Amino acid sequence: MKASAEDSSMVALRPLIAETAAARIADRFVTAIALGQFAIGQKLPSIQELSRLLEVSPTTVREALSRLAVLGYVTILRGRHGGTFVATQWGPASDSMVRRALEPGWNQLEVTLDFRSLVEQQIARTAALRHTADDAKLIVQAVRSYEAAGIDRASSALADLELHQSIAAATHNSQVVDLSLRIRRDVSLGFQSEPSTPRVRARAIDQHAALAQAILARRGDEAAQIAAEHFALTADSLRELHTRIETPTPEGAR
Repeated sequence: MKASAEDSSMVALRPLIAETAAARIADRFVTAIALGQFAIGQKLPSIQELSRLLEVSPTTVREALSRLAVLGYVTILRGRHGGTFVATQWGPASDSMVRRALEPGWNQLEVTLDFRSLVEQQIARTAALRHTADDAKLIVQAVRSYEAAGIDRASSALADLELHQSIAAATHNSQVVDLSLRIRRDVSLGFQSEPSTPRVRARAIDQHAALAQAILARRGDEAAQIAAEHFALTADSLRELHTRIETPTPEGAR
């Protein structure tokens, strides 16, 4: 019996079975690096943290990172100041690895991106109506933390997460907070960080400030519009990457 489009589209995001987990995690890493979720020279989170984020065993994560090291995407250093560091953003195997990560679930991912835009617009609108003085302090602090993070990708990603969680928390509905976090996980391939480039970050800084200002001024419709524009940054980055790998490149042409 032919699987439904929805069934096949969820393959890339459901928990991974053991015999294919390491290869699929490696594909996800290469896709996240191509999107700018991890920058060249950045130290990746610990194996334990990645295991928690991706819902696979530490052994699976370790094997995936070893594959990436062999392919030249990361460098693994031992010792006190060691760790796993991103070595390149795009390599000879990127086309096929990104295609495997994105293509099976692309239709559902498009639906999720649309759903996210609708949800985050309503979150911004509701936060504008319901936020308290304490909520406002947390939102402003997160905006400033994102600006101060500079080129530190890990700090930037954490501050971005804190900002959008503080806005969701300002709705004073715990299910909304959980929903926003779950959608973020789905569109980030499990890594909980948004695609980023210098151009995207510059736009995000301006949009974060404008979004916070609209929410704190209780301008709900304006906040919703800014939220739609802001979350389109991630959607556009994913679509650009998908377009890049849509047409297979012959092996001999690489």
